[in-house]
Amino acid sequence: MFLKMRSILLFCCAAALLVSCSEYQKVLKETDVKAKYDMAEKLYEEGDYKRAVRLFEQIAPQYVGKPQGERVMFFFADSYFKNEEYYLAGYQFERFIKSYPRSDKIQEASFLGAKSYYMLSPRYSLDQTETDKALLKLQTFINNYSESEFFEEANTMARELTTKKEKKEIEIAKQFNKLGEFNLPVLISAITAFDNFITDNPGSIYREEAMFYRIESATRLALNSTLDKKQERLEDALESYNTLMRYFPETEFKKKADDYAETIREELSAYDTASLSK
Repeated sequence: MFLKMRSILLFCCAAALLVSCSEYQKVLKETDVKAKYDMAEKLYEEGDYKRAVRLFEQIAPQYVGKPQGERVMFFFADSYFKNEEYYLAGYQFERFIKSYPRSDKIQEASFLGAKSYYMLSPRYSLDQTETDKALLKLQTFINNYSESEFFEEANTMARELTTKKEKKEIEIAKQFNKLGEFNLPVLISAITAFDNFITDNPGSIYREEAMFYRIESATRLALNSTLDKKQERLEDALESYNTLMRYFPETEFKKKADDYAETIREELSAYDTASLSK
């Protein structure tokens, strides 16, 4: 009896699905814009965004400048978003914002447009053009809608993207440090990169790491420098060490940093001895 009822239920569901698909295909092919609008909204409300977006694509141009246009354009953009087509969603939300700046949906559209670009942001090692776009959109939203229900989420996403960009910056600087082990111009580029990172990102979670690797680069540079530049560069490396200890006295890099400092002081002592002997 149970199996029979189950079979009947499955048959009814399949039949309903076939009817629905048949009705959808019929509306998709006909020219009645109102019928397409009704079907698109019905599918949107049911969560069938993939089919809804095809209908919205067809009717959106027909509703430009009409009272229903605002509703159609928002559903159109949101269907792309919910269908995870983020490039198209971002573009359509931008169009919505320009077309309906006084809409009740303007905050949500601004947030979802920014989130579309956030979703497109790649891993830190790749090109960060989409990340830059997302940060710009998110910052605009944060500045304009501080009372929005989406404000905290926007802040969280902005912090995440900022950290991703910082990760890329410090990894580039560390690569210079690695490649410059026996190449002084590359070591100088590494030191510059670490200096820029430390200055530009005062609140970064990678600040401690940048300070340590700045010591490593500066020490390598000093030890491999000509005599006329060596003392000045040793003193610069020691100042890097002192800076790390001042800001992060319990740093996870303390042992290695202390080893570099000991080497630097030993090298500098030779200059002190030479100075006393004169």
